[in-house]
Amino acid sequence: MPHNLTIIHSLLLFSTAFIAGGLNAVAGGGSFITFPTLIFTGMPPITANATNNTALWIAAVASAGAYRRDLSIERRELLVLAAISLVGGVIGSVALLYTSPDVFKKLLPYLLLSATLIFTFSEPLKKWLQLQSKNSSSESPPLFILSLAQLAIAIYGGFFGAGLGILMLATLTFLGIKNIHAMNAFKAFLGSCINGIAIIPFMVAGLIVWHQAILMAVGGSLGGYLCANYSRKLDPGLVRKFVMVVAFSMTTYFFLHQN
Repeated sequence: MPHNLTIIHSLLLFSTAFIAGGLNAVAGGGSFITFPTLIFTGMPPITANATNNTALWIAAVASAGAYRRDLSIERRELLVLAAISLVGGVIGSVALLYTSPDVFKKLLPYLLLSATLIFTFSEPLKKWLQLQSKNSSSESPPLFILSLAQLAIAIYGGFFGAGLGILMLATLTFLGIKNIHAMNAFKAFLGSCINGIAIIPFMVAGLIVWHQAILMAVGGSLGGYLCANYSRKLDPGLVRKFVMVVAFSMTTYFFLHQN
C-alpha cells in the first residue's frame, strides 16, 4: 500500500471516481466529486488538480469510445478544434505550474463557484444558444470565431477543468449539432484532447500522484463506459440535480475553509 493511501482512502477514491465517470458520461460535473475527495485525503490543491485531471482523462477516453458512433461532424472542423484544444490545454496547464500554491488555494473557491454557476445555468444557456442558432440567417459562425472560443475554453480546462464540458456546449450548438448524443460524443472527444495534453507538463513537473491517479482512472473508466452505454435509460434531470447539490456544497465548504 503506497504511503498516505490507506484502504479507506483507496475505496473512497475508487468509488467517487466511478460515480464521477458516470456523471461525466451523462451530464458532466464529475470533478465536483473527485477533486474535493483528493483534497480531503490530504493532497495539496495543485497536486490534486493535476492528479484528478490525469485520472479522469482516461475515463473521458472511455466515454468517447462508447459514443464514437455518434461522432458526426465535418472532418476539417473536427481537426481544427482538436488542434486548438491541444494548444489551449498546454497553455492552461503550464499557467497552473507557474501559479503559487497560496494563490491557487485562494482562487479555488472562486474557480469552483464559476464552474458551479456554469453547470447550474447550462440548460437555459444551451436553449438560448439553440434559439440564436435557429434564428440566425447563416448556418454557422466563422470557424475562426469558434476556434477562439474553443481556445479560451481549452486554456481554462488545462488550468482547472471543472465545468469544461458545459462550456463546450456553446461551441457545439454554434456548430449546429442538435442531437444530445452527438454533443456528448464531441464533448468527450475534445475534453480528452485538452486533459490528455495537459498531463505532459504535469508529468514533467512531477505533480501527478500516480497510485491515486491509476486507482481513480480504473474507477472512472468503468463508470464512464458503463454509463455512456446506458445513458439513454437515465433521467438527465435527476443526475443534474444531484450534481448541482454536490457542486454548491463543495463550493460553500471551500469558501468557509478558505483560510
